[in-house]
Amino acid sequence: MTALDADSSSGTLPPAPVSGPSASGNGSTASLVRLDGPWTHRDVAANGARFHIAELGEGPLVLLLHGFPQFWWTWRHQMTALADAGYRAVAMDLRGVGGSDRTPRGYDPANLALDITGVVRSLGEPDAALVGHDLGGYLAWTAAAMRPKLVRRLVVSSMPHPRRWRSAMLSDFAQTRAGSYVWGFQRPWVPERQLVADDAALTGRLIREWSGPRQPEDKDVDTYRRVIQIPSTAHCSIEPYRWMVRSMARPDGLQFNRRMKAPVRVPTLHLHGALDPVMRTRSAAGSGEYVDAPYRWRLFDGLGHFPHEEDPAAFSTELVNWLKDPEQDR
Repeated sequence: MTALDADSSSGTLPPAPVSGPSASGNGSTASLVRLDGPWTHRDVAANGARFHIAELGEGPLVLLLHGFPQFWWTWRHQMTALADAGYRAVAMDLRGVGGSDRTPRGYDPANLALDITGVVRSLGEPDAALVGHDLGGYLAWTAAAMRPKLVRRLVVSSMPHPRRWRSAMLSDFAQTRAGSYVWGFQRPWVPERQLVADDAALTGRLIREWSGPRQPEDKDVDTYRRVIQIPSTAHCSIEPYRWMVRSMARPDGLQFNRRMKAPVRVPTLHLHGALDPVMRTRSAAGSGEYVDAPYRWRLFDGLGHFPHEEDPAAFSTELVNWLKDPEQDR
């Protein structure tokens, strides 16, 4: 169990954060989020909000979606690999994170998926290959089911299909225990305070605990610790997980679960670290039953929850080779 599961006093939800500021409107936020590199930064409008993106390269669009507790920068290694391979690599900050708008509401997966497909349209592209990790993977599954014409291919890392996730969290005790942080997020006020307390020490500890033997460098962990402390970011990062649990027995959650019965009809690559301590291999495996298209499962030995950062070369090679492979079902 993590520190997020410690006992705490009850309370009410904090006031909803207001929209913005985006990275372009706040110098301090911009300096934290718009990190230097071969990429360029800008904001795009989609689904009633403004989203920060980093982009590099030319060619077919590959849209990269980060997970918790990270932001676009988690894809820095894959962006250069994709650009070198002839793709337009775009990494976006999800709603409420990094340089994107922090809105009072809109953190259910259906709306967050519309953010993603809206960004594809705002970039002037007919479709995109979606690459999502953790929460970004959950939303990539959702977008592929909801807006299949805008998704060319799908790559998901460290996250089962939404229906598979729901079933595992409710019926598999081992997964329920492994995902205890999600249950801890259901408390009001306390989780976001814990994430940013003591210079976001818990955020750094979670990244290290969830990684495999190839531990992240201190400077990389410090980057995530700084960005999670941008006002309202911790709260907005937790809101999707609150919806995912609190809606399980509500009409909107049941409707979403039924909606996710629609099969994914695009070629799908599913990547997973064999040592992932928070999303068990058993939970992720089997998601192919929701894919009515070529589906490839790849398990990385010796890697944890962040395979794209723990072994970026192996992950990028697998990703690029599969994107270029005309026979995805091999």
